Amino acid sequence: MQTGIDSRRVGGASEIQAEIDSRHVGGGGIQSEKGGGAYGVVTVKSTGLNGIAGYEVQVECYLSGGLPSFDLVGLPDAAVREARERVRAAVKNCGAEFPVNRITVNLAPASERKAGTLYDLPILVGLLACSGEIPCPSAETAFVGELSLTGAVRRVSGVLPMALAARERGIRELFVPAENAPEATLAGDLTVYGVSDVRELSAHLRGTRRLTPAPPWKPGPGEAPLLDLRDVMGQEQVRRALEIAAAGAHNLLFIGSPGAGKSMLAKRMPSILPDLTREEALESTAVWSVAGLTDAQHPMLTRRPFRSPHHTVSTAAFVGGGNVVRPGEISLAHNGVLFLDELPEFHRDALEALRQPLEDGEITIARASGTVRLPANFQLVCAMNPCPCGWRGHPSGRCTCSARTVSRYVEKISGPLLDRIDLHVRVPSVEYEAMRRREAAEDSATVKARVDAAREVQRKRFADSAISCNAQIPPSNLAQYCALNPAAEILMENAFRTMGLTARSHDRILRVARTIADLEGAEEIQASHLAEAIQYRNTELLKS
Repeated sequence: MQTGIDSRRVGGASEIQAEIDSRHVGGGGIQSEKGGGAYGVVTVKSTGLNGIAGYEVQVECYLSGGLPSFDLVGLPDAAVREARERVRAAVKNCGAEFPVNRITVNLAPASERKAGTLYDLPILVGLLACSGEIPCPSAETAFVGELSLTGAVRRVSGVLPMALAARERGIRELFVPAENAPEATLAGDLTVYGVSDVRELSAHLRGTRRLTPAPPWKPGPGEAPLLDLRDVMGQEQVRRALEIAAAGAHNLLFIGSPGAGKSMLAKRMPSILPDLTREEALESTAVWSVAGLTDAQHPMLTRRPFRSPHHTVSTAAFVGGGNVVRPGEISLAHNGVLFLDELPEFHRDALEALRQPLEDGEITIARASGTVRLPANFQLVCAMNPCPCGWRGHPSGRCTCSARTVSRYVEKISGPLLDRIDLHVRVPSVEYEAMRRREAAEDSATVKARVDAAREVQRKRFADSAISCNAQIPPSNLAQYCALNPAAEILMENAFRTMGLTARSHDRILRVARTIADLEGAEEIQASHLAEAIQYRNTELLKS
């Protein structure tokens, strides 16, 4: 009896034979006429993210006989699976014919979990090529982008690391959402096309109306000025510590009563730090891109990041994490400053998570699906009160905290974490005369000039190594770069014995002394340089 149904579309032996006979052409796919009913595989290249590292993803689209269906395989998450409905609506609303076939889309490598909406565009291109609507893209072309139901192409996060990965894998043309095009051009050696909607992409691939490549992004007019040190009245000793920290990338802790200027000083640290190199800017921008913090107007960081999370921040938001690992605050501060105000109020587990990145410059996050390493080479600046009420040691004598209360408050900061902070600085209350002083304080530009000069000395010193500043000198090289003369050696020995220093604090004192000598243009660390470095390690400040 005639059923009116094509046996090839019902499955069975005829469908299996059709699958066996189909041609699989990697990269370029098959050539078929529109509506010709040819079955086969078209492979469209795209990219994915693992932490902040990009990798190549091949989107394999297959049309076969059988009842109409749309299957997505290759470890897609919920957002990727929902691409079926976005792609279907986008194809129909852009005037193309959606294939009425059994559709299978595989995201290879199938062992890597795929997340996000960035695969919408390559899936659409693969289906249109399979059905003959457009020519098959070349093996040197990749696509990234989210689709709206109308066919518009929306921006996605993480374009820069994906563009860098595409370039490394031999991709020559990269199609991204128009809003992401400036960011993608930062990868270099790529022809980047910004796509606004599916219609213009189809016209470009058919050759009827070519898209114009996005020009390389260049910084525009200057950004808003940074906060300046000239606003800080008095506090000469504290300003000196801030300059030393900036010159050697040392970690810094301010301890003082409310209103002494701890936060004010810390927020002016970026104004005296050296400018970002292009390599550092790309590293930091990649982290911000994955976090979704870049945009078309500011696709690249031009200043060192300054992150100041609130003390109620969760550990996952602080160090990074989630089902799909995303960078946290410590990674967003990469190559910049992480400022923790009210240090004892942070969750203990969040503070203890700082230990590894302060030593290694990266954070390792382990999940059941694998281990991800995120960059976290930041400069830590902290501020805290000397006691819960904040007034211990203040000339007004208004502190009402007992010794036990102060002890419990200070014990919130563990010894191992405190040992990793190079400079512990008392911030005294500002005197009335300093506030009424008429002469202007030294501005940030003047201080930055000295910091830049010290960093240039360090750059030349470490030119043949992976070290970039004094804070990164490994213990094995301390004898080479931080040698002490006899007088300084005696001073260091006495301080080690009387202050009960650890091996780590000993090494950090030497690094700070090396920075002080660089600021003064001295080739050798003198006893005076070492003495100043030792006074910044006085942990008794937390007990006074």
